[in-house]
Amino acid sequence: MSDVRITYIGGPTVLIEIGPWRILTDPTFDPPGKRYFFGWGTMSKKLQGPAIPFDQLGPIDAVLISHDHHGDNLDPTGRELLPQMGTIVTTEAGAGRLGGTARGLAPWATTRLEADGRTPIEITATPCRHGPPGSKPIVGHVIGFALKWDGQEHGVLWISGDTVLYDGVREVAQKLDVGTAIVHLGGVTFPWLSGPLRYTMNASEAVELCGLLNPTTIVPIHYEGWKHFRQGRGPAERVLSGSPLSDRVRWLDAGSPTALDV
Repeated sequence: MSDVRITYIGGPTVLIEIGPWRILTDPTFDPPGKRYFFGWGTMSKKLQGPAIPFDQLGPIDAVLISHDHHGDNLDPTGRELLPQMGTIVTTEAGAGRLGGTARGLAPWATTRLEADGRTPIEITATPCRHGPPGSKPIVGHVIGFALKWDGQEHGVLWISGDTVLYDGVREVAQKLDVGTAIVHLGGVTFPWLSGPLRYTMNASEAVELCGLLNPTTIVPIHYEGWKHFRQGRGPAERVLSGSPLSDRVRWLDAGSPTALDV
């Protein structure tokens, strides 16, 4: 089953269609203009709304939430819509907060999406560190996701989640054969809290990481839509286009489904 399409909604939010499966990541559907507070004096403002309203997306079978406690990954509208999104997969702590049937995964734990007449999808949580060393008490638990199913031609589809480049995320290259890497960029900083220290990767770090992963396709997301994103598409595209991996990068047009060779 290599029939895969991805639609960029905005920020960290994409719709991934794998055959009949329809999977959403980090749902953010608030309109622009709202402010979000992340704790310890950090805050941001949303600058643009979703490319497609939720009520125009169609049915969602599952939602992958890298972390539930930051409004730029699960905003109030996204949270209200969760009951319409089927299976919820997130961190262990996040599943405890969201309650119900949410599935919580620690790094390297696995769950499966299964339904009659459909090829099962195995979902493995991968490590993230959403900030500089020692920041976990501030930023909390975050995970990425690796999706595997029968019929993949180029390795797993991996979603980095909000993370900096560190040994935990490098471990993905050691443990997984990654075919498509959906990489969260943005080079997020909060200068008044930690100066130039980053809370997500910039494009240079993504090049270094993908050099280890050696994916067939690199899909950048999480680089626009909020004020605290410091490296937008223009600067990131210049870095990626000047790298040895330039021919593997697929920039997505917001709202338009893009077929992937997975």
